[in-house]
Amino acid sequence: MTATLTDAPAPAASPVSTARAYRFELVKLVSQWRVRLLVLACWIAPALFIIAVSQQTTLPVDMLFGRWMNATGWAGSLVLLGFSGLYALPLLASLVAGDVFASEDRLGTWRHLLVAVRSPWRIFAAKALASLTVLLVMVTGLAVSSVVGGIVAVGGQELVGLDGHVLAPGDAAGKVLLAWACVLAPTLALAAIGLLGSVALGRSPMGLLMPIVVAFAMQFVQMMPVPVAVRLALPTYAFISWNGLFTSPPQLEPLVIGVVVSLVWAVAATALAYVLFLRRDFTDLTHDGGGRRAIALGLLPLVGVLAATAAVVTPATGATGSGIEQEKVQNSVATAFAHLYRLQTRQLNRPDVTEAQLMTTAACTKGGGQIAPEGPGNDWRCVVSWHLPGVEATGSAIYQLDVATDGRFVADGDGPKEVNGYFLVRTPIGDAPNPLWQFDGNVELLPTLPKG
Repeated sequence: MTATLTDAPAPAASPVSTARAYRFELVKLVSQWRVRLLVLACWIAPALFIIAVSQQTTLPVDMLFGRWMNATGWAGSLVLLGFSGLYALPLLASLVAGDVFASEDRLGTWRHLLVAVRSPWRIFAAKALASLTVLLVMVTGLAVSSVVGGIVAVGGQELVGLDGHVLAPGDAAGKVLLAWACVLAPTLALAAIGLLGSVALGRSPMGLLMPIVVAFAMQFVQMMPVPVAVRLALPTYAFISWNGLFTSPPQLEPLVIGVVVSLVWAVAATALAYVLFLRRDFTDLTHDGGGRRAIALGLLPLVGVLAATAAVVTPATGATGSGIEQEKVQNSVATAFAHLYRLQTRQLNRPDVTEAQLMTTAACTKGGGQIAPEGPGNDWRCVVSWHLPGVEATGSAIYQLDVATDGRFVADGDGPKEVNGYFLVRTPIGDAPNPLWQFDGNVELLPTLPKG
């Protein structure tokens, strides 16, 4: 009697789940000493920086809210937010998302990863989600550390907004945290561009540098006198538009547009990266990027995204030109002066007046009245007039304005010195410069609805 042996069919290997692949990629990222140092720096360095700067007599007045760093801790967090949007967040996006695919090319581990996971889609999703998680931890660290550092160094006093109105500590805290939350959208856009560069350019250093290069190019465009629609169509505008949270009423429309545009860029860049990822040849160990075809398929569509968003923003908002016009400048200066005049009155222990009683107005010219009063420049001059109850004479003060292309301006008092000259006033936390001497303001670039 003989027995017949038959081979049992081998069980089919199932693909690794996305959750397991995500955990694997997250562990790989966190195990890198470079990423660990960056996370540690994001949670510690901002607090140390703000504590050190807040104790100095010379403050970074060129940064928004920099002149208030020794008056309230909320200002320090906003200064760091402005710095992060310019430099730190593009750098973090490059070092995390810009290298997440290229590292496999350098190590030659694509075939091993494909055999283990058995799903290009799961590999892509796991790497994208892992890099996103690390970036969220870093941005959270920057926000928490900067707030804690400011509170420890100075305290949570009230904050002076961009139109001169005073925000209570609770209101300031909420808006500071909301501003940090809003920059997540442009950070995601830069991270998606990093994924695209990592897939399209492989082990090439340009893939790692792509988010930084794109961010700096967009910042350069932001500094140019381009139309408002082009400015709003760039995802990096959301790094600036949070300024509108600190006016009364808040200028929310530019912020909402900036966040939406950033998310559109993030989705578009991620989709392009995924398409290129599916088309690449993983059997070629010498793969060094997708060449001209990958660049054309990956980068040129982003130019189309810019054109499409600008084409949508223009009719939707009615924005034309630079957005900086004489009437807007005059209204912004008059509003800020009225609010700061009341602050100065309180600090000097004088009888309080309301903005309605002051009836503040401003008359602004550009280039000595020889050129059209519109557009950015440091040649704006404003004469502010106001009335005091029971006084027949009209008060007046002169300011020289430097208006940036993004609508931010710095007003420098030019007399009379008793009103907007430099002198110290008594505040609850010590002596401080006269609030009417120099102040920051913001011109809303989008058309405003008529009042009434």
